[in-house]
Amino acid sequence: MFKNKLKLCETAALVALCLALCTGTWAQGRQQALSGKLVRLHVLAHSDEAAEQQIKLDVRDAVLGYLEPRLENAADGRDAERVIMENLDGITRAAKRASQGRKVSVTLSTEHYPSRRYDSFVLPAGEYRSLRVSLGEGQGQNWWCVVFPPLCTQTVLAEDSCPALSSDELSLIRQQKGYTLAFRSLELWDGLKTLLND
Repeated sequence: MFKNKLKLCETAALVALCLALCTGTWAQGRQQALSGKLVRLHVLAHSDEAAEQQIKLDVRDAVLGYLEPRLENAADGRDAERVIMENLDGITRAAKRASQGRKVSVTLSTEHYPSRRYDSFVLPAGEYRSLRVSLGEGQGQNWWCVVFPPLCTQTVLAEDSCPALSSDELSLIRQQKGYTLAFRSLELWDGLKTLLND
């Protein structure tokens, strides 16, 4: 009797593990397909002081003001990356003008992001191409959004405002209940991979 209960528990645990792995793999594939079409913006303040946090927001506005018109004709994420790379000096100058003398570092690289909920959409955890603007020591609270497609200033995510994303991809990131579990499983999957790699 005890052996049968143990086998039942082992079978249930194995089924749960298989479901978790399948869900995590599916969610990771969806996230990777989506991340190839996005470029995120990550602005790090010098410190957590209120004045430094305001400077961070001023720099964010300056960078967005400089970049958004230049990215208007970008066809996809790769095209947006090319435009950003060609304009790194201009982005740096725009950030410096708003930084009130803080040291400014601007890079385009791949960064890991946690799941992030915005006003009308949510992005899953994972690796994304990221325009990173660091002020001073870059030890303060950060601010992030999606610079391509231009989602930083949108409060409503509409299909006609995001031609770079398919309707399936838009439905993935809109706040729909079915994807919340998938994104949570992706966070758990990502945490497990990090734990195993350490």
